Amino acid sequence: MANTAEVHCPKSITEEDRGRAQIYQLLGALLGAPPSAELLSGLAGLKGDDSALGTASKQLATLAARTSPQSAEREYHNLFVGLGRGELLPYTSYYLTGFLNEKPLAQLRSDLMKRGIQRNSDVKEPEDHIGTLCEIMAGIITGEFPCDSDVTSQKAFFDAHIKKWAELFFSDLEGAQSAVFYAPVGSLGKTFMAIEAEAFAIQ
Repeated sequence: MANTAEVHCPKSITEEDRGRAQIYQLLGALLGAPPSAELLSGLAGLKGDDSALGTASKQLATLAARTSPQSAEREYHNLFVGLGRGELLPYTSYYLTGFLNEKPLAQLRSDLMKRGIQRNSDVKEPEDHIGTLCEIMAGIITGEFPCDSDVTSQKAFFDAHIKKWAELFFSDLEGAQSAVFYAPVGSLGKTFMAIEAEAFAIQ
């Protein structure tokens, strides 16, 4: 799942920003589709320190090493697809209004249009899916989109479309009944969103 625009050559960014973009990309990949065998294998090699983010990374590595692509796909289906609906609905509109396709989605589409970010024609999910938002944030940080990619632009997108609900969503994912492999994904996302919110608050 991805919303992409005309792709520009990524700008030269700091190691810190590259690391931030990689976490957003990882979250986007894991939330946009079930992980492939290759992704699970890569995740199994994750390292981490004793910080909350490092601990979540190590937990994710442990679960990835034990999880087959088939079981990850079943878990993803139970969490996000289900029979009619999954255990969680990972959309801005749902978390902020209780309904899908509401005003937050319209506001996001307006913002994306102003930024020159266009939806892929093969993407069926509404743009306010958390996986898509993470991928967009990664693209803004790395300069892959034609919009401004400085910290002011990043903060504006984060504050408008992610800050108000993403940490709660990841907390819900962390404790979801169907979540085994995805529990540490929830922990990683919750911790990372809190770090991002704190960093942007002092900009």
